[in-house]
Amino acid sequence: MSQWPSTKARRVLMALLRIGWTVKRDESSHRTLARPGWPDVVFAFHDNEEIGPRMLARIAKVTGLRPTDL
Repeated sequence: MSQWPSTKARRVLMALLRIGWTVKRDESSHRTLARPGWPDVVFAFHDNEEIGPRMLARIAKVTGLRPTDL
């Protein structure tokens, strides 16, 4: 069983903003996020889209997101 729950993209984006990421560029559903000391990340999800556990784990690997941040 994965430690990541399925959740809406809006909730994941808000969690990323809380841990220090900022929206560098916003083009429709593609948002480029930036954080000092980390490479930029493209967050390409619509707000109401459901993100599953496997994709959340991949996002966490490149952003430093933890299950407790959600």
